[in-house]
Amino acid sequence: MNSNNEVKRMKEFDRLVEIIKVLRSENGCPWDREQTLESLKPCLREEVAELLEAMEGDVEEHKGELGDVLMNLVFQADIREQEGKFNIEDVAHEINEKLIRRHPHVFKERNSEISTKEVLTNWDEIKKGEKLHENRKSAIDGVPKYLPALSKAQKIQKKASKVGFDWENAEQVLEKVYEELDELKVEIERADREKMKDELGDVLFSIVNIARFLDIDATEALEGTIKKFDKRFRYVEKNCEIEKTSLEDLEKLWQNAKKVIDL
Repeated sequence: MNSNNEVKRMKEFDRLVEIIKVLRSENGCPWDREQTLESLKPCLREEVAELLEAMEGDVEEHKGELGDVLMNLVFQADIREQEGKFNIEDVAHEINEKLIRRHPHVFKERNSEISTKEVLTNWDEIKKGEKLHENRKSAIDGVPKYLPALSKAQKIQKKASKVGFDWENAEQVLEKVYEELDELKVEIERADREKMKDELGDVLFSIVNIARFLDIDATEALEGTIKKFDKRFRYVEKNCEIEKTSLEDLEKLWQNAKKVIDL
């Protein structure tokens, strides 16, 4: 180690690993002993959601939420260690080797002139040759099934685009959205619920495609709109009794909210 701070960081991490082992030991906590990889999934989803929110706010809260996610990862590694599969040191070794392998311009050739685009191209090529990915047959293999739908759609579209399956410009994508909306309108008129759901999915997928084409994260865009709606609705709610207010007056309040609220 190069400094006392680095030694301290390693000691604190080792301490976390030991605490998890104690909690899951025979004389530890019954709840911790009962946990499985499956039972930890909802915990991890919640912790990641809380971490994403904390990244936008207080530094201390961010630090705390990072700790919660780190604890979950160490917890999973301890379960695997008890199964005789691997331990947390193996996890660290795996990611260390991957980072070095996928950054030859830093750890081998020392090419400081390389562009971000070249880095990403090299990353994908190196990734294809790794044992973990050797069984992937389709260009769209490797998209995590537990990704939220918006993110999954955008990732699949991005992978397809890399092999040339894409539109030429944003106008073409927008035309596809209009086409899908027309098809949805037809099914709404027919009142076929299953077909309406199918066509609505096509509309959403096409809209995500626009986001990808414009290099906009679809989830971030939707989150921004949700925040706007939240603030505007609360303004309307504060200035009237919604249940007793006409749609015309509600619309006036809504338009006023757009003017007076700092979004």
